[in-house]
Amino acid sequence: MAESIRTFWKGYLRLALVAIPVRLVAAERAEATPKFHQIDRKTKQRIRYLKVSAGDKKVANEDIVMGYEVEPGNYVLLEKDELDAVRLETRHTIELTQFVDANDIDPLYFERPYFLLPDGDVAEEGYVVIRDALRTARKVAIGQLTLRGRENLVALYAGGAGLVLDTLRYDSEIRDADEVFSSLGKQKPRADMLDMAKQLIESRSQPFDPASFKNHYAEALRDLVKRKVASGGSVPVESENAPGAKVIDFMEALKRSLPSGEAPAKPGKAAKRPTKPVARRKPAPKRKAG
Repeated sequence: MAESIRTFWKGYLRLALVAIPVRLVAAERAEATPKFHQIDRKTKQRIRYLKVSAGDKKVANEDIVMGYEVEPGNYVLLEKDELDAVRLETRHTIELTQFVDANDIDPLYFERPYFLLPDGDVAEEGYVVIRDALRTARKVAIGQLTLRGRENLVALYAGGAGLVLDTLRYDSEIRDADEVFSSLGKQKPRADMLDMAKQLIESRSQPFDPASFKNHYAEALRDLVKRKVASGGSVPVESENAPGAKVIDFMEALKRSLPSGEAPAKPGKAAKRPTKPVARRKPAPKRKAG
């Protein structure tokens, strides 16, 4: 059965004068690791988080502002309308401006993967052309994409049967490696020990197969939950909605959360996640202090 994947962004992939309708879906599985809620052991009620100030005084939402600490103990207070004014308008275009070799991108810069799909049958031809051109040239396209008011640096490359888009960290977000490792000694390893380490690495070298690695913690958690359920360990938990409280239509809330004009995606088949381009022999570029 095909997995239902929600489209959370729609727009255009633009290369020079060519614009192709595309949609973006998450590459990560949200249910990969079990999520938990906190429950009051005695009352069997969900634990709620309240916004309080010093003295446990509850603060109304309209009285909450954002503060940026400019020096210890001193903050600049920013109102919601001030923050909204500097938020970037969500431009529905991924503009490809540069092409680089995969090995030119230090793995430290990769942040989060997404799958980019053609939006409609008409878009598929142009999509396939860009996919195959990137694969043949062994290049990664660099561009920028605005999501939720933030301008993201992105890398686009052929992966599996489609295109993979990775958000990248900006150079200012990465610490200077030379500075971090400056306290390490300058001594060189003994030649015989280095040779043994090389032999060990060579003897265990093989193509990377992510499917051969298991998330043992997540599996153990799921097994624990199954055993508790089988032994009658599940208990009813009181609804979070207090008597008389307004019941929120969750699906409608999701729709309102989407950018204007968008709708939840229809079920579709997910592509196999490719391995990210990884720098191998070329040394990583020196980074500025972040």
